[in-house]
Amino acid sequence: MSEQLKKEWFQDPGKNILAGIVVALALIPEAIAFSIIAGVDPMVGLYASFIIAVVISFVGGRPAMISAATGAVALLVVPLVEDHGVEYLLAATILMGVIQIILGILKIGRLMKFIPRAVMIGFVNALGIMIFMAQIEHIFGINISTYIYVIVTLVILYVLPRFFTLIPAPLIALVVLTAVYMYTGHDVKTVGDLGEIKRQLPQFFIPNVPFTMETLMIILPYSISMAIVGLVESLLTAKIVDDATDTYSSKNKESRGQGIANFITGFFGGMGGCAMIGQSVINVRSGANSRLSTFVAGMFLMFLIIVLGDLVVQMPMPVLAGIMVMVSIGTFDWGSFKYLQKAPRTDAFVMLITVLIVLFTHNLAIGVIVGVVFSALFFATKIANVDVEQHTDENVHHVSVNGQIFFVSIDALMTKLDFNVYNKIVEIDFGHAHIWDDSAVDAINTIVSKYEEKSNQVIVKNLNKDSHKIVKELSELNDEHLA
Repeated sequence: MSEQLKKEWFQDPGKNILAGIVVALALIPEAIAFSIIAGVDPMVGLYASFIIAVVISFVGGRPAMISAATGAVALLVVPLVEDHGVEYLLAATILMGVIQIILGILKIGRLMKFIPRAVMIGFVNALGIMIFMAQIEHIFGINISTYIYVIVTLVILYVLPRFFTLIPAPLIALVVLTAVYMYTGHDVKTVGDLGEIKRQLPQFFIPNVPFTMETLMIILPYSISMAIVGLVESLLTAKIVDDATDTYSSKNKESRGQGIANFITGFFGGMGGCAMIGQSVINVRSGANSRLSTFVAGMFLMFLIIVLGDLVVQMPMPVLAGIMVMVSIGTFDWGSFKYLQKAPRTDAFVMLITVLIVLFTHNLAIGVIVGVVFSALFFATKIANVDVEQHTDENVHHVSVNGQIFFVSIDALMTKLDFNVYNKIVEIDFGHAHIWDDSAVDAINTIVSKYEEKSNQVIVKNLNKDSHKIVKELSELNDEHLA
């Protein structure tokens, strides 16, 4: 057995098995809730969570990360299910997997380096807030018993780990408080109130949809949206788990793994899914550090449904909600308030806009994309400043350009040049500048033309190697112009 295999699967097996059990218990109400959001039978979400977790444990790029049915994907497919039914959802899930596999092969993971820290902070904070908000309906406005169960759960989660860490605190809270509920019969909502759990294994079948171009046109927009949202959430979650565990994971392998998992899920009656930051945080904080925890989470989920279904439906929702509240508090970056005070105003704005967009749309991918776009615009604006120094020495008019010359900075460059020069030799020095694109080359052509219209001889000099290459290839200047 190779060292890599041992490390990825059999490192601290006891801790990973217990962590997987805790996660499986937390997956059940979420999977059922996401099924309800999507408008499908609860088993569609439960089957998806089982299959995705098991498959991704083998083919994913990030050990100890949990993938299953998610709300981000469920929200996208509501119109598809309403208009065409669950069979089209399963077909869209299969196509979603194919698209993700292709994106993984194209090394989409490389795009992670283009996500700035401000966007990452915004993503994490929005996720923490969304996790908390999703628990509100299970906690507030119900009855006193619900509040008591939540408070006791939080006390166990925060106090017990200080004295006892052999068994994860969330598992202890679930077992003890479920037993208390079954003994006392307190008036609290349970998992069974969310929907019916059928005690049967998923069956392989091909979605009953017409294999036509019309069907493809119906599901393709949804599949593309699901694939992109799923990958954005998965890769950002992988990055967060990387940082939390001081390890590195293959983002391209994770992309392909997510695709394989979703592709298989669609053939077993499951909806699409992706990585789950809440459950991943529970997993890591419960001591997980290997693929075994993810595998156990999926397998134990199905064990709970098939063998312990009668007990599962009696798990109190306030206990599970309390666990997720702890996750939301741990997920939120509380250093953000200090970050807002000390960070540049543009970065602070990007962080806030990312949070607001995610909360407004309930779509993590849109929030991240908007945040990245704003970051790019602010960055382009920052580096668009161009300094121009000019003076005339006898028969020579000297122009020295300092800065990055590209499509954003061209206006700044043009407005700073003095074109009221006649019958001179105009030397334009780009020794402290860089030419980046064809817009910059076109601007140089325009500058030379404007000077030459006034009987000047123009020389463009001191271009660096890359700038000289792009100017030589794209400009109208001849060798007499370049020095």
